[in-house]
Amino acid sequence: MKRILKLLLAFVLLFIGLVYWSVSGVDETFGQCQLYEPKTAEGVDFKTYDSVLVAASTIYDASLVKRFMQGNNYRDAWATPTVVPVLYLDTLYGGVTIVKEGGGHQTHSLKLEDSIGTEYTLRSINKDPTPLIPEIARTLKLENVIVDGISAQHPYGAILTAALADAVDVLHTRPKVVFLPKQPGLTTYNDAFGDRLFLLEYEPKGPNNWTDLDNVFDIADTDNLQEHKQELGAALTVDKRAVIRARLFDFLIGDWDRHAKQWGWVVQDLGDRKIARPIAADRDNAFFSNDGVLPKILSSRYLVPRLRPYDEDIDFMEGLVYPFDRYFLIDTDMALFTSEAKALQQLLTDEVIANAFKVWPDQITKLDAEAITKKLKQRREDLVDYAKAYKEEIDRQGLVHEPLKGSEDKGFPEALTRCFECGDQ
Repeated sequence: MKRILKLLLAFVLLFIGLVYWSVSGVDETFGQCQLYEPKTAEGVDFKTYDSVLVAASTIYDASLVKRFMQGNNYRDAWATPTVVPVLYLDTLYGGVTIVKEGGGHQTHSLKLEDSIGTEYTLRSINKDPTPLIPEIARTLKLENVIVDGISAQHPYGAILTAALADAVDVLHTRPKVVFLPKQPGLTTYNDAFGDRLFLLEYEPKGPNNWTDLDNVFDIADTDNLQEHKQELGAALTVDKRAVIRARLFDFLIGDWDRHAKQWGWVVQDLGDRKIARPIAADRDNAFFSNDGVLPKILSSRYLVPRLRPYDEDIDFMEGLVYPFDRYFLIDTDMALFTSEAKALQQLLTDEVIANAFKVWPDQITKLDAEAITKKLKQRREDLVDYAKAYKEEIDRQGLVHEPLKGSEDKGFPEALTRCFECGDQ
């Protein structure tokens, strides 16, 4: 017994030592992009540049010990220089103005508006996890475990996701990677937002129709859709097939972070009724790769069950079902789930998958396309089984008992809080 205890103690001490070795020598909690051509932003007139050669970030460079403990992730993709177009606000879509600063826990963003009121968002590719670092991690000098976790996100995953979504008729925000130099149009935001990489995309709400759909009544976020429901009642429904397809597509690309605030809705007026189709936004966690010792421990279903790694199989459906799913899809026929899974299998052919990677620079494709393709194809093959498990988990968890994220202060009636159709009955 003593020998076992000694071995166990030695293992614990070795593990702790490797953890601190993996985080040693890294003090940065937030890194900007790295310019290569031009080599610096100082004194450069970017009006004379159509594009720049830039790496998303170099702070995720890692030793072998760090890669073992915290994962290979997408470190090489973050550090690889790619050609990115330069963006000026005064020439974008005839000129746009800044409406306000936005952003979540990690993402810095600016809300933009053009002359006819169409809304756009600039979302930082580089994330700032500082607000997410718990005090105990600071006390133990383990901040880098949180900071380094950003390397599990693919810096160009959003544009690959958009290409795949186009092929399977899933609405999205049409993201583009851009370099935003300091400029007069940024006004007081130059220091915080200038000389950085962003995703430029449509805002999934607003009065103007930027989609390809006809007879659009409104583009709304989820809480605004609930307000429409409160006013229109049974005359407003959601396209459940479209919701199921969009969510099964999330399973294909491994996007585990899909709460209600990450969706917009295109509401179409069909005369005697209105129907809403979902728009998927915020693709930071598509193809999420956390393959080190520490991430594997943290993503255990017993610790952080929603932090699901992008593997060939889905092994914990419970962690992927959100209140959003139960709210919109409770009591939906199983046949809709399986038929949408089969439709995705037919649409997402090997050729379609290969063509989607053309949106990436060649050097990024060479790094990550093979591994992602293998996982995507395997998930496609098993999608009908996942669709059945998804439906069963929704029904097992049942009705929602708290407001959806983003609608906590709306004061909706109890029936409208439980599910989208509960007030129709």
